[in-house]
Amino acid sequence: MQVKQLKQDGLLHELEVTVKASEIDTRVDSRLKEVGKTIRIPGFRPGKVPLPLLKQKYGRAIMGEVLEIAVNESSQKALEDKGLQPAMQPKIEVKSFDEGQDLTFTLSVEVLPKVEVADYKGMKLEKPVAKADDKSIDEAIGRIASSRRSSKPVESARGSKKGDIVVIDFKGRAASDNVEHPGMAAQGHHLELGSGRFIPGFEDQLIGKKAGADVEVKVSFPEEYPVPALAGQDAIFDVTIHEIRELAETEIDDEFAQSLGLQDVASLRKAVEEQINRELDQQSRLILKKKLLDKLDSAHDFEIPEGMKKQELENITRQVMMDHNERGGEAELTDDEKDELKVIAERRVRLGLVLAEIGKDNKIRVSDQELQKAVITEAQKYPGQEKRVFDYFSKNRHALEGLRAPIYEDKVVDFILELSEVSTREVTPAQLVEEEEKTLAEGIEKSEKPAKAKKPAKAEDKEKKPAAKKKKASE
Repeated sequence: MQVKQLKQDGLLHELEVTVKASEIDTRVDSRLKEVGKTIRIPGFRPGKVPLPLLKQKYGRAIMGEVLEIAVNESSQKALEDKGLQPAMQPKIEVKSFDEGQDLTFTLSVEVLPKVEVADYKGMKLEKPVAKADDKSIDEAIGRIASSRRSSKPVESARGSKKGDIVVIDFKGRAASDNVEHPGMAAQGHHLELGSGRFIPGFEDQLIGKKAGADVEVKVSFPEEYPVPALAGQDAIFDVTIHEIRELAETEIDDEFAQSLGLQDVASLRKAVEEQINRELDQQSRLILKKKLLDKLDSAHDFEIPEGMKKQELENITRQVMMDHNERGGEAELTDDEKDELKVIAERRVRLGLVLAEIGKDNKIRVSDQELQKAVITEAQKYPGQEKRVFDYFSKNRHALEGLRAPIYEDKVVDFILELSEVSTREVTPAQLVEEEEKTLAEGIEKSEKPAKAKKPAKAEDKEKKPAAKKKKASE
């Protein structure tokens, strides 16, 4: 095998690799002899077919197989001989290959830069800390109570109002042709007026109506509605209001606590306090981690592979676009946003390389037990579908690595923090939240927050309601 350096431009290397025809012939003959042990050809016993006959009948197919193996093995050896560590999968282009000829191909690859890690020991960092107070506990319990409010029938003959729940039957049709599309009808549906669950205008037209009323509701489906046949179309729904119900305030007492599986209000407050403190600890760590990464980023400046930066930019952009869509934002990013994401992508790649170098130097590893625990945690997010999640990660190495990466990063960060001088500053829960939001606004959500591994789709059997808007996902 001969290797010739064609080009070097920064981290980009281009090599020309030549594998002699004699070596290719040896590989082909060896493979043909192996295949010939089982091939049956009339007039010959298995394993006794002459090599020239095998080559005549199967030579071209075997050459294709040998080509792939030869390119993979010789490209790997060429990189090792040159001492090059690829940052991304090399690009390979076969220049010449045929029976009796040398195999020649070019190999274009970006290599990992040499990272000279700056001194990270003894860094001075400040960590804001907060503990749950009565106000935050009361607010959290209030949110729990609000989410578990029951409803009761309205006893008076008043009309419906915003915040009421109306029990309705509805049947819809497209205004243009009076055709009812699948899913445009439902019976006994409970709709909270003002919730925004149905398309704009639908709920408003039911306000002020009494139980027993028949209402013709005229609406226009949004242009971005997920059903193409209805997107941007006018529609008419015949609605019957069977009952009007009003939400009842939940009294926070021992009975309410027991409905949540706790003994009394005191137990409820203690459980909520512990949960808030866990969340506050996570927020404190997030802020501290941002400060640590800021120091590492400012201490390092080296060239990074364009391929890695491009891939990271694509990942960030995809995540940001998903967030935009879920929040009803603009479909396209502005030029300023694109420029910001480029800076963030470069920062993430650089910090990733620095952390990887620190982890390698200090023999930091993610154990199989830690990775298994992460998979179990993911599976627990999908009750009843645990086996499906386990199968997904067992068959998808890329997804599994997506779980490994943030674990590894956190272990390296913890290692650095152990060597740092970390002081604490007491703040209120509200101040900590404000500081975290400021941190997120400065880019940590896109740059330091580990990307989530792709999850298997949930197998939910949800009733489709054509007049309903797509619900916004919440983190």
